Amino acid sequence: MNQDKTVAVQVIQALKELGVQYVFGVPSGAWIDYMEAIRVTPGIEFILTSHEGGAAFMAETTGRLTGVPGVCFGTFGPGATNLSTGVGCAYLDRSPMIVLTDEMPTDKRHRNIQMNIDHQALFSPITKQTTHLEVGKVQEIIFSAAHIALTGKQGPVHIGLPQGISHIKTDEISQAPLARLKQQRASADVIERMQALLKLSKFPIIALGLRAKDIEITVRDELLNFVEKHNIPVVLTPMAKGIIDESHPCYAGVLFHALSNEVGKTHQQADLVIAIGYDEVEFNFEQWLPKAPLIGIDIEATDIDVNEYDLACDVIGEINFSVKQLLLVNDLKKGWQMEQLIARKLAIFKQLQPQNNSFGPCTALDILRKHLPLNGIMTSDVGAHLHLIGQKWLTPDINRQLMTNGWSSMGYAIPSAIAAKLNYPNTPVCAVIGDGGFLMTVGEIAVAVREKLNIVFVLFTDNDLALIRIKQEKKSNPIYGTQIREQGTIGCDNLFGAKVITAKDSIEFELALEQAFASDGPVIVEALLDPKEYDSLVLKADKP
Repeated sequence: MNQDKTVAVQVIQALKELGVQYVFGVPSGAWIDYMEAIRVTPGIEFILTSHEGGAAFMAETTGRLTGVPGVCFGTFGPGATNLSTGVGCAYLDRSPMIVLTDEMPTDKRHRNIQMNIDHQALFSPITKQTTHLEVGKVQEIIFSAAHIALTGKQGPVHIGLPQGISHIKTDEISQAPLARLKQQRASADVIERMQALLKLSKFPIIALGLRAKDIEITVRDELLNFVEKHNIPVVLTPMAKGIIDESHPCYAGVLFHALSNEVGKTHQQADLVIAIGYDEVEFNFEQWLPKAPLIGIDIEATDIDVNEYDLACDVIGEINFSVKQLLLVNDLKKGWQMEQLIARKLAIFKQLQPQNNSFGPCTALDILRKHLPLNGIMTSDVGAHLHLIGQKWLTPDINRQLMTNGWSSMGYAIPSAIAAKLNYPNTPVCAVIGDGGFLMTVGEIAVAVREKLNIVFVLFTDNDLALIRIKQEKKSNPIYGTQIREQGTIGCDNLFGAKVITAKDSIEFELALEQAFASDGPVIVEALLDPKEYDSLVLKADKP
């Protein structure tokens, strides 16, 4: 029994029991008791962020990397609305999170009071559940929130902390965190139909989505051996990068990102598509699927227009089991000419190499890949550079490259890199940010300085919102509203205590990265790039 402990202490001890190591946020007066409970509880730490949005992005990355719900806090009104951008990221990028906010007591919740809005209504569309903390039910509510966050499509759960209860001492019967429920298995008749469809096909293709990252390592290895044995090409959604190495003979490319039209030359020939762990939030099937039967292997029903496309078999249930049953199929017809597919893949990578002597994003990414160890983590912000990274960046394992693709919010990379380094302090970490996204969360670099985190923040400066500019040009519109500034750089050699190194060419960039990765704290390497390289590589149609 939790005897005579304050509500604040019970909350922090429950979070610690879940395995939570960090709570990210900006404190309020009502949070003081909770913060004190964190201070006196070994093994859990409060990380002060510059903005609540940064706190939520850090919690999202923590949940994604560790499998333990990331935790963030914001105060009434603006604190909660600031959190909401990062909370939405956890919701659509499927990361477990517990969102804590101040909340008015029940008798004042609907009164006209400074900073007071309905937090339950605010978070309802972007969380799996939203609820209130109650005295005497602290463990029950915290453990239930974690259970919901981790079950099925993972995501955030919001808990309002009513003002005035944090200091109350109560007795509460101790309980253990709820065990994760096992997914039910797909039925035998569905499994048989899946196997029969594969056996009939001559040109099957496998599409791996973000939930395929949760496949057990042994099953993943068996799957990769299976596709190699039977000459089955594999395409990925961007957030599934790392499941299959780019050097694997069956690797055929990434959907939606740079030169996706070239990747489409492969998947448009398929006579069967097997989507494993595919979440349509990344890229709707209708935008790339060939006119071929589709097998969906996932924990939830496939979302597709069945009036236009043939959902031949929806295998709903535990993914590991379903994949194992798929791998039992033998004597498959081999229709693919693997030499042609490998040549196409190599041609894609060749097109993604620097095409001239200018200092552009392809050159910068090649140099950065050389300096970041293969076990390192690179986070990327949203922008034209992300489309290059999605196709070009060699990613030898899952979670070595982090992006937001379901939510796709600019400002993600800086706080994400901070969370990655906090959780894996011995792993090299860098972030790649465009100058637009940099301005959105640059304040979080102060956190990296305070925490003495050796993170290399690589800023691609081209003073251009390139993706929007390219879309304007495709419509033959004048370039308007996309210029960050006429010209120039950060304009200083130090930002919040982080050293800034500016590189105007590949030689300077190489030297800057060598210095940055050898530093003790955070370093910003600003690369002054020519953005025109993007124009011929990104925003290509995945199918005719």
